[in-house]
Amino acid sequence: MAVARIAKQAAEIPFVWEGTDKLGRKIKGEMLAAGEAVVKQSLRRQGINATKVRKQSMLARGKKITEKDIALFTRQLATMVKAGVPLLQAFDITARSHANPSLQRLLGVVKADVESGTSLNQAFRRHPKHFDALYCNLVEAGEAAGILETVLDRIAAYKEKILAIKGKIKSALMYPAIVVVVAFIITTGIMLFVIPTFKELFEGSGAELPALTALVIKISDAFTAWWWAIFGVIGIAIAAFMQAFSRSKTFRARIDAWSLKLPIFGPLIEKATVSRWARTFSSLFAAGVPMVEALESVAGASGNAVFEEATLKLRTDVATGASLTSSLQAAKVFPTMLIQMVAIGEESGALDSMVEKVADFYEREVDDAVAGISSLIEPLIMVVLGGLIGTIVIAMYLPIFKLGTAF
Repeated sequence: MAVARIAKQAAEIPFVWEGTDKLGRKIKGEMLAAGEAVVKQSLRRQGINATKVRKQSMLARGKKITEKDIALFTRQLATMVKAGVPLLQAFDITARSHANPSLQRLLGVVKADVESGTSLNQAFRRHPKHFDALYCNLVEAGEAAGILETVLDRIAAYKEKILAIKGKIKSALMYPAIVVVVAFIITTGIMLFVIPTFKELFEGSGAELPALTALVIKISDAFTAWWWAIFGVIGIAIAAFMQAFSRSKTFRARIDAWSLKLPIFGPLIEKATVSRWARTFSSLFAAGVPMVEALESVAGASGNAVFEEATLKLRTDVATGASLTSSLQAAKVFPTMLIQMVAIGEESGALDSMVEKVADFYEREVDDAVAGISSLIEPLIMVVLGGLIGTIVIAMYLPIFKLGTAF
C-alpha cells in the first residue's frame, strides 16, 4: 500500500484550472493530480464546475522556494491560526501576501488537498522538498494533540533560529572566500600579463637574474603555457568533489568528520551542529513526539554525518530500553554540558526545557565564535596576501635595483 501511494504521488503533476462555484462566481486555482480527469472529478466533489483545465507550464513556475520563504509562511500561518482565523482562509491570506509565484502555487496545492479531506501533515508530506520529515512530524503531533497553533509557533521559531545560525556561519565564511577568489584572479592576471612584460625587459638587459626573480618567471612561464590545464584541473576537481559529496555517503561522512577537526572552523561547526541538534530535539519532544521517533528526525536534521550516525545509534539504544543520558555518554560525540543537562531533564521530567537551554547556550557560543573568527581571519588574510603580492613585486624589482647599482 505504501509503495503504491508513493508511486501515485510521484506521478502527480501540477494543473491550472478555471471554473465556477455553486453561486456562479468565476474562480481559478491549481491542483496536483495524476491527470486532467482527476482534477475535474476532484473539483466536482467540491461543487466547482471546471471550464478549463491545463498542465502548468514549466516556464511559469517562478523562482525557487527558499528556506526563508517556508519560515516566513510558517510564522504567518502560526500567527493567523493562533488568532482564530480558519485554516483554509489562513492559506489564502498567506499565499496572497507572498511575491514568489512558486510559493503561491505550492500553498494553493496544499490548500486544495486539505479542502478535499487530507490532513494538514499529509498535505505537507506530498512536498518533501519544501516540508521535511521534521516539519511534518511536528504538524502531525500538533494535529493529534489539538495544539496546532502552538506547534506551528514552535516550528516557526525553530526555523528562524536555524536560519539565523546558518546566516552567521555564512557571513563568517563569505569574507575570506571573496578575498581568496579576488586574490587568485589578481595573481593570475599578474602571472599572465605583468611578469611576461618584465621578462622581456630583463632578457634585453642581458644581466643575470636573482634566484627569486628567476623562480617567479619560471612559475609565470608554466602558468602561461598551461593555464588552460590548471583551470581545467581545478574545475574538474571541484565538480568531482561536489559529485562525491552529494552521492557518496562514505565520502560525505569523512568530510564531515574532517571538518570537525579543522583548527579554526572545527569548533564553530561543532557548536552550530550541537545547537541545531538540541533545538530540533527540544521542539519535537515538547510537541509530544515519542523520543524514538524524535531521535530519528533529529538525526536527519543534525547536518553532520558524525552526529547523524551517533543519533541513530542513540535511537537504537533508547528503543531497547537504555536511558538517553547513558546512550549519550556511550556515543562519545556529544559535549559534557548536553549530557549533564539531559541527565537533569530526565530526573526532573523537564527534558525538553533543559535541552532547549542547551540550544540557547550553544547559539550564543556560535555568535561569539563567529565574532572571534571574523576578527582573527581578516588580519591573517591580509598578511598572507601581502606576503604573496609583496614577494612577486620584490622579485620583479630586484633586477632593476641591481642594474641601478651597477651604474
